[in-house]
Amino acid sequence: MKLKERRRGIFAETAATSDLAFILIIYYLVMAGFNMNYGFMINLPEKNSARVVYKEDLLRFEMDSKGVVFYQGAELDFSQTEKQIAAASADHPNLAVLLSVDGQAPWQNVVSFVEIAQKLDIEAFSFSIKDQS
Repeated sequence: MKLKERRRGIFAETAATSDLAFILIIYYLVMAGFNMNYGFMINLPEKNSARVVYKEDLLRFEMDSKGVVFYQGAELDFSQTEKQIAAASADHPNLAVLLSVDGQAPWQNVVSFVEIAQKLDIEAFSFSIKDQS
């Protein structure tokens, strides 16, 4: 009795498939090196650091649902906000900036505010979302 020979497909050659796998691995490794992160960096406090912030060193801002920034009840645009923070940081070297954000505020406005704090080298920055209840 004669047995039929089976013919295998194109990728039956192990050399071709292993070469393809190797090239894909190299490609993904090289492309991973080009991955750019365009986020912003915030320095977090050290784990065991005890930083004391005095009441006069606090600068409190609020952002409403439309993304408008308020300081002491007065509406500010982002350039006025930057000037306010810069003036306060000149007077108070240990300045802490606090931002209370409405949950419906556009997040681009929150990011813009954080970028201002980063640009002015504010080391103590915090933001919280207002309770929606």
